[in-house]
Amino acid sequence: MRIYIKTQGARIIKEGRHLLVKKGKDTYQTLFTHKLKQLLLFGNIEITHFALCQLLRHNIDTVFLTQNGRFLGRLDQPESKNVFLHKKQYELLDDNEFQLKMAKAIVAGKLLNMATFLMRIKRSKKAHFSGKKAKEIKQLISKMEQASDVNAVRGYEGKGSALYFSGIVHGFTDNFGFTKRVRRPPTDPINSVLSLLYTFLMNQTYSAVRITGLDPYPGFLHTIDYGRYSLVLDLMEEFRTIIADTLTLSLFNLKILQQKDFICEKPPTKSTQAEGLPLKDICDDPIGKMTFSESEQKIFDMPEQRIEEKTVKSIQLTGKYPVKLREDSFKRVIAAYEKKISTTFYYPPAQKNLTYMDALIYQAEHYRKIIEGKYETYQPLLMR
Repeated sequence: MRIYIKTQGARIIKEGRHLLVKKGKDTYQTLFTHKLKQLLLFGNIEITHFALCQLLRHNIDTVFLTQNGRFLGRLDQPESKNVFLHKKQYELLDDNEFQLKMAKAIVAGKLLNMATFLMRIKRSKKAHFSGKKAKEIKQLISKMEQASDVNAVRGYEGKGSALYFSGIVHGFTDNFGFTKRVRRPPTDPINSVLSLLYTFLMNQTYSAVRITGLDPYPGFLHTIDYGRYSLVLDLMEEFRTIIADTLTLSLFNLKILQQKDFICEKPPTKSTQAEGLPLKDICDDPIGKMTFSESEQKIFDMPEQRIEEKTVKSIQLTGKYPVKLREDSFKRVIAAYEKKISTTFYYPPAQKNLTYMDALIYQAEHYRKIIEGKYETYQPLLMR
């Protein structure tokens, strides 16, 4: 069970074997720790000492995020004791042939899922442009197979992502100003939801990695860096389209989310407060000359998704204001995400029906077997 807590000013206290979410004298929720697997806290949420000890004692993955959903940190499970597995992970970082093979498998899976989704859009929306981009992505896969180093593979992934987001635009009945992927900060409703769902997905991929005893830092596609969960980012690539992108399309096309569900944040002035203004008053601002400092951009930072260099430069200075979900709308997105991640489908490697959350764990276990040398090639999960 995963619980999301967004009530600002709430306190989590221990009462007997359970935890209570309280604000003032009111009790908002009872948390049964024997059922709880993950706790996500957004913004100003306090935890008492005894509640903290309860969470640690039961190894409950507790994630701290800003009110808008940016990852801050977590109370983690005990470190995996399998030092031999971790040693093998780090040794393979210096094996250029292995690294190239893994990077190609991960990117191929991601690009195939992107192409499949674009073809669905072409058929359902009669969007021939999306179909054209799908074919171009498939052509990139063939070229990528001839790549001789990981940097070239990363370049093909970036080109594929740029093609994909130019094609996915045509899948939305109303695009709400969405023309490309913008993440720092998201400046339209669709990008805002994508960033939020990618954050949810990253946290659950991290949990899957830890459950299988892997070290989350050494990855093969994403470059290693101080504090970067490169392995987590590698494993979530194949699930971005399957879970986050398809859900985003459904949320908007089924009118579960509409323009009124978002606000656009403008820095406070004498006549404007920071809590947000209607989209129509801010996001269509014809002046559009505002830029953000590095510290302001980091508030909205989300998991990396490479695109072409020239596109990166164009999205970092959008001249627009950050867009975020209203409180009630945020809850609807959480409910929809939980329903999506709990959806069952037939998972061929296990020869049975699994939820997407279980599939994340199975894919992490498959990845581990590649590291251990039990299998030769990593097989990503593909859309049908």
